[in-house]
Amino acid sequence: MKYRTIGTDPRTRREVSVLSLGAMLFGSTTDERTSFALLDHYVEEGGTFIDTSDNYAFWTDGGQGGQSEELLGRWRRSRGVGDEIVIATKLGARPLAPGTGYVDNPEGLSAKVIREAAERSRERLGTDRLDVLYAHIEDRTVPLRETVEGFAELVAERTVGLLGVSNHATWRVERARALAAAAGLPGYEVLQYQHSLLRPRTDVPSPLFQEGSLGHAGAELFSYLREEPGLTLVAYSPLLQGAYSNPDKRVPDDYDHPGTPARLAVLRDIAGETGASVNQVVLAWQIGGRRPVIPLVGASSLPQLKESLAAVDLELTEDQHARLNAAS
Repeated sequence: MKYRTIGTDPRTRREVSVLSLGAMLFGSTTDERTSFALLDHYVEEGGTFIDTSDNYAFWTDGGQGGQSEELLGRWRRSRGVGDEIVIATKLGARPLAPGTGYVDNPEGLSAKVIREAAERSRERLGTDRLDVLYAHIEDRTVPLRETVEGFAELVAERTVGLLGVSNHATWRVERARALAAAAGLPGYEVLQYQHSLLRPRTDVPSPLFQEGSLGHAGAELFSYLREEPGLTLVAYSPLLQGAYSNPDKRVPDDYDHPGTPARLAVLRDIAGETGASVNQVVLAWQIGGRRPVIPLVGASSLPQLKESLAAVDLELTEDQHARLNAAS
C-alpha cells in the first residue's frame, strides 16, 4: 500500500492510503458477513481510509439511512479498531422523513443540524471523534457563514478532525473557505466529487443537484485545485459502477458524446500494454497523476476489492499518462 497526507494543520492532518474504500452499501445491500470480510481484507492489505455517510443507504428500504455507519460501528468494536483507521462520513443529505429523499427533503446544513447529525454519526460509528466530516450537498437556504461556523465549532471541541465538502459549486467552496480563513476558523480541506477517466457532458441536467455539473470534478475545480495544493480530491464512482468492464452495465447517459469512444480505445490499448485490467488502469491513472487523486472504490465481493487494490502497484509511464490525458 502507498500513503499520502490529507490536511495541512499538524493537529488534524492524517496519513491515509491512496485508495479509499466506500462503505455505502455495507449493512444494506451488502450483508454484514460480506461487509466484514471486505473491511478485514482492505485493512490487511494496508488500507486505512474508509468512506460513508449518515444517509447511506436510505433508498434501499425507504428509510433515512444510517445502516452503513451502524455496520462500521459494529465492525470497529468487534475488531478493536482505533485511530489507525480513518473513517470519513458526511451530513446534510439525510432525508428528514422516511419515504422522502435528499433532493426534495434533505436535513440541510444549519448549525443545529450539523451538531445533531454529527453527534448521531459518532454514536453509530462508536467513536468520540469523526476523522473527516463532509458537507454532503449544498444548502443555499442557510447563510454560508452559519454552516462554516457550525463545522468549525465541532473542530474546536475536538469531536471532528478534518473538514470536507462534496458536490458543491467551486465558487461556494472558495467562498466558504474564505469566510473561514478571515475568521481564523478551520475550513474545508478534503473535496469529494465524481471523477473518472471518461469526461461527462456538462450540459445534461442532473436530477440530483441544482446544476448538472455540481457533482463532477470538472475543469474549473481542477483549476482551483492547482492553485490550492493543500487540498485533497477524493474521487467517487471512479469506475462508473462497473461500466468500464461489465458488459451488462451501460456508460451513463451524460458520457454519451464523441469523445468517449476515443478515450475508451486508448484505455483498452494501455490495459493491453500493461497486462492490467481497464479498471486498474483507470485507478492507476488517478493515483499516479501529476495532481494525485484518491479514488474511492466500492466493492461487493473480494475479487472486486482485490482487483482495485492491485491498481496501487501499477505504475503507468509518462507516455501512457499523456495518452490517456490527451485522448478525446
